[in-house]
Amino acid sequence: MGLYDSYLAVRHRLTNGEPPAHVAVVLTERDLLEQGAYDTLTDVFDWAFDYGTERVTVSVSVLDEAVVETLARELRGLDAPRRLTVHAPGDTEPADTPIQVNIGLGGKREFAAAVREIADSVADGQLDPDEIAAADVEDRLVFPEEPDLVVKTGAERLSDFMIWQSVYSELYFTDVNWRDFRRRDYLRALLEFERRQRRFGQ
Repeated sequence: MGLYDSYLAVRHRLTNGEPPAHVAVVLTERDLLEQGAYDTLTDVFDWAFDYGTERVTVSVSVLDEAVVETLARELRGLDAPRRLTVHAPGDTEPADTPIQVNIGLGGKREFAAAVREIADSVADGQLDPDEIAAADVEDRLVFPEEPDLVVKTGAERLSDFMIWQSVYSELYFTDVNWRDFRRRDYLRALLEFERRQRRFGQ
């Protein structure tokens, strides 16, 4: 760890703020085509758990579904510090591991699938339309948990990412491209998160 990274780590350790329990990272297919992209991802996993995070979610947006199988294979083969689940389009089983990766499914598609399930439950008489609540949607999402911090590298847009779950998340954008993302950049995101006063929509 370099001197500047050590300085940021000390600032993080001395802050009064709580670290995010759940960190989400938004990537594109292009990000993972860069040299060393998967090494950066495993580094981020290590940093996240080293600095107090309990769960990491990664969203990978793809334009060409033909690459999904290759990406899924590479991601499942990562030397991750904790158990990892990779979801590809069509997977609907809820994820319950410390590291969760979603490829291409997208927030709109996930939300639409949840609405279809609710509609089926109403049609079957299992659910009263007047009693549908937020929990009924959340119970049907692949990733029901809400990230505390969402990190996006390279651009100030989230794309189609965890639409329902990220409503109250703190969003952190950095101009640094994924291939150049370092410990210091992750620590800056943590320090920014700890500096903010979360309002949860209020």
